[in-house]
Amino acid sequence: MLLLRSRPLDRTARFGALGALTGTGALALLCFAPSATAEPSPALDRFSFSVGAFSADPKFNASVSTPYGALRSNELKPGRVTMPRISADVLIGDSQGISFDYYRYKRDYEGQAAGNTSLGGFGSLSAIGNANLSAQLDFAKLSYKWWLGSGNTVFGLGAGAAYYRATLGASALVGVNGQVRSVSERSSDNAIAPLLEIGVRHAITPDLRLFADASGVWKSSGRFHGNIYNASAGVEWFPVKNVGLVLSYGVTNIDLTRDGSVADSRLKVRLQGPSAFLKARF
Repeated sequence: MLLLRSRPLDRTARFGALGALTGTGALALLCFAPSATAEPSPALDRFSFSVGAFSADPKFNASVSTPYGALRSNELKPGRVTMPRISADVLIGDSQGISFDYYRYKRDYEGQAAGNTSLGGFGSLSAIGNANLSAQLDFAKLSYKWWLGSGNTVFGLGAGAAYYRATLGASALVGVNGQVRSVSERSSDNAIAPLLEIGVRHAITPDLRLFADASGVWKSSGRFHGNIYNASAGVEWFPVKNVGLVLSYGVTNIDLTRDGSVADSRLKVRLQGPSAFLKARF
């Protein structure tokens, strides 16, 4: 059992390997910029770009494989974390479009470790003194959407791909069969998985709109596999024609496993809380 307390969030955002997908998403949005002049539903925009943050109260559980087995935490509630988030949408014609979304979860934990972990033929692994655990998840999705309806309310279906990269690290002094050893391990991997989405948009007025979305990512095969589910609902308000404020509340469940030769590394996170965005539309 690994009992940990959190350190302040490292807010430095490095897109790293995700830059290629982000650039691809931006290029796709520009390439498909519509030239039609017909008016879509007032619940939709021809093009929009949002920048903001997701303020979540996470529940966190992780294990990191080592040459002697896995260091595991219990379920932690480390306190609220704020994550940068960007999204963009472009409408093709009046009823189809492309959507892009990106966010990053990053947190470091440190604290006292106690208890034993059973390792089968390796015996018993016990953490001694302070143990440090770090976690980072980069997530991006690019999807094609079909919007059904032409009035103030439209329903959307989407399909596409999601890119995710998870990095887990652990360092500690451990006791293995009566011997004290220093362990410092880092597990990192990435994958692309299919994505499905549903959504609804309702325009009370062209400048005041409601929305709800749900999406799921599932990959059952390969060395790095798991699922990511998200649901959110909110309101958009445009005090001026092209610039508005978006407020929403969402829940994201993440369960990812990386298969290892000795033990598997696993990241389980539940993120729940509000998001706020500044949105530009054209």
